[in-house]
Amino acid sequence: MADAPRSHDPKEPVVIKKYANRRLYNTETSSYITLEHLATMTREGRDFQVFDARSGEDITRSVLTQIVMEEESTGQTMLPVPFLRQIIAMYGDSMQSMVPHYLEASMAAFAENQNKFRDAALKPFEQLAKQNMALFHAATEMLTGGRGVAAKGKPMAGPAPAASVAGRDDEMTALKAQLAALQARLDSIAKG
Repeated sequence: MADAPRSHDPKEPVVIKKYANRRLYNTETSSYITLEHLATMTREGRDFQVFDARSGEDITRSVLTQIVMEEESTGQTMLPVPFLRQIIAMYGDSMQSMVPHYLEASMAAFAENQNKFRDAALKPFEQLAKQNMALFHAATEMLTGGRGVAAKGKPMAGPAPAASVAGRDDEMTALKAQLAALQARLDSIAKG
């Protein structure tokens, strides 16, 4: 009879064993994995610990550093050279013991504010979307003779209000000005 799969408490770290041949063994799934699997687990918020299979030594820090180095080698770097130089210079410095706590606190604060950063970055686009919808409705009103468009894209019932030619020209001029302003904003956002 086959052994039942082990149930795993998601709060407990998954135990990974690293063998002399550099292979990584996930004890939870009873399978060999790669550094990319560990990177994916990290992104998913799964905690794990890596132990040297022969000595039992916890080598999680060196494996995580190896993952960072692999990610940095793909060309999508996050660690600027001056930062790396500062980290290296701190080894052996009297302040070395404070650096891990400072970096951990900084990253925790960044993670807490990550959604705020994303929201702030999307606000200008949200405003542009609202302006685009307003312009679309104004153009629809003008092109349909004031009947507008109902929710499902059908013209609204009712007689079209009488509009003078001069009024339509004024609306067209205003609409062109709004479109030009919108284009200028888009150009400025694209330039960064």
